[in-house]
Order: sequence, then structure tokens, then C-alpha cells
Amino acid sequence: MKIGCVKEIKNNEYRVGLTPDNVRDYVAAGHHVYMEKGAGVGSGFSDNEYVDAGANLIDNAADVWNLVDMMVKVKEPLASEYKLFREGMILYTYLHLAADKEQTDALLAGKVKAVAYETIQEADRSLPCLAPMSQIAGRLSIQEGAKYLEKKFGGEGILLAGVPGTPKANVVILGGGTVGMNACKIAVGMGANVTILDINLKRLEELDNMFGAHIQTLVSSDSNIERVLKDADLVIGSVLIPGGSTPKLFKKRYLPEMKDGAVFVDVAIDQGGCGESSRVTTHDDPVFIEEGVVHYCVGNMPGAVPRTSTIALTNATLRYGLQIAKTGLEEACRHSGAIASGVNCFLGKLTNKNVALAHGYEFTDLASLL
Repeated sequence: MKIGCVKEIKNNEYRVGLTPDNVRDYVAAGHHVYMEKGAGVGSGFSDNEYVDAGANLIDNAADVWNLVDMMVKVKEPLASEYKLFREGMILYTYLHLAADKEQTDALLAGKVKAVAYETIQEADRSLPCLAPMSQIAGRLSIQEGAKYLEKKFGGEGILLAGVPGTPKANVVILGGGTVGMNACKIAVGMGANVTILDINLKRLEELDNMFGAHIQTLVSSDSNIERVLKDADLVIGSVLIPGGSTPKLFKKRYLPEMKDGAVFVDVAIDQGGCGESSRVTTHDDPVFIEEGVVHYCVGNMPGAVPRTSTIALTNATLRYGLQIAKTGLEEACRHSGAIASGVNCFLGKLTNKNVALAHGYEFTDLASLL
């Protein structure tokens, strides 16, 4: 199979879909890999490293799109790339279609076979291609939140951990999944007061066993969220419905009750965000202030640490990519329920139920198309 990888064009996105080691693995399996020149530079991988691994370097992205059977990316294609879609080509990347009707329409119109990292789900309900970025985004959310608590950015002007004789910051984490747990780990490590909320009592028990007296666990309800937000200095939104739109747990009506200069980091913004007041921002212009609360809603947070993110992501995505390349997507789906769960669009049909619900589109069971 002909495998392609191009430079990401999203704002301040420096990750890359394939590392030189990944190229070696594809080539060793008998495939041909085509890389756009400079695609890996932002993550610290030179063109020479890709050539040494067996890749063919191509001068521009359009030629790579036109050459390959499967395009391996990191982020969703942007509008300028829609014209490069071809019927039957495999697109293997993050898609987040529930929050992006325009992209959904383009993939359906182009009859692309679109496999989304974020909806690949194993039998144990784990999301192996989403997990590494969730880990990074969770840890980064505290780092970024602590920065934007500084006065120069509109924050309260407090240090997350405080110092002897001063109060520590109150960190509230909405959602106890992978993002929330990793945010909790960093916040506790920095010495903040941490409250984490989730609807799953078993998950709260697990978190209580992990962190003990260092955290307060609460059942996620409107009343509990409203109560803890009044004293919150930093709020992390980390709620996820795989492939679907995120529930809006952080209500606009909470904002006037919060401290001036409190910070809200909406890690769920890729899926539409869990804040009613959220809107997508970029690394160039990451924050805005609404009713005194600083909102950080960057849609590609892990892109800020591309070397770590690229290696972590490709560690997870490579094995599924090799399976698809070996047998073709249809056969890979017949043998792997995880890969089948990742297929969001297939030759003009929408095959992810949560995306279909988000847009009010017809859902088609992938099994009926294979």
C-alpha cells in the first residue's frame, strides 16, 4: 500500500503523523511511504532521517495526497485540503466530527474512508489512540492554567501551590477520566487544593484510592458543580463522550458567581467543549475573558509539546495503521472491532452513531457495507 504523511497546517501544530521509526516499520512490511518535505521538522525529525528510514520525499502536500492510498495525519484536514479528497482513499487521523459539520459533509461528499483515532475502542472500552493525547492534555492543562492565573494574562495573580503563610489555589476538575486523572496528578503534585467530580461512583472510588486525602471527590451534579465553582481558582473541563458532542457542564450562569480572574481550561473543546461560554482558540491567541473568567480553549493543546506528543501518539496509532495497510480497511475491520469502531465515514455513508446524532444525519451500520 502507498502510505502518505503531510505537514500539519493547523495553527501552531507541530506534530507529525509518522516518525522515521514508523516509516521503517511500514517499509519493512512491504509498503511505500511518501512524506512531504519538512513534515517532521516541528517535532525534531529531519528529512534525512525519513530518507534513511526508506521514505520518498515529495516537494508539496498536494502531490502526496494524490499519490497515496492511505493518508496518516495528526489533526483533522482543514478546508483548503478538502479538494484533495478522493473516493476510496483512507484517511487515518483525529477527526472530531461531532463538532465539525463542514468537515463531515466534505468527507461524505468525497466518499473518503475516514478512520478517527479518537473513536477506536477496544473490547475493554479503552480508547488507545486517544489516551496518550488525553494524558498530555490533562497534564498540560494545569501547566497552562497556572500560567494564565498570572495577573498579566487577566488572572487572579496567585501561585497555584502558594507558599507558607498564603492560601493554595483551589483546582476543580470536571470529569475523572484520563484527562481528569492526569490533571489531578499534576495539580496534587504542585500542592494545590483539588476537587474532582464525576458521575461514576466507581471511578471516584478509584481516584480516592489513588490520591487519598490529597483530593476531594464529589458526584458531578449541577448543584455540586455550582457550589465548588464559587471558590475555584482554576477549573479543568475534561468530559468526554467518544465521538459525540460534549455535554455543557460549565454553565454561563455560573460565571457571575465565580472569582474575577479565575481560569477555565476547556480540554474538551475539540468535541465542542464542556463550557457554554467556550469557543475554540489557538496557540497564537489562546485566551479570552468572559464575565471576569479567563477561558483557555485551544483546540490542539498537545501541539505545544510536539516532540513528546508525536512519539506518544504514534506509539499508539502505528499498530492499527499497519493492520489497515496489510489487508486494506475492509478486511482489517472484519478482523478488528477496534478498527471498525474507528471508521466514521465510509464511501459517502456516516458510520458513527454519535456523529450522526450530533448532526441529525442518517447513521449506517458499517457491517452492512462490508
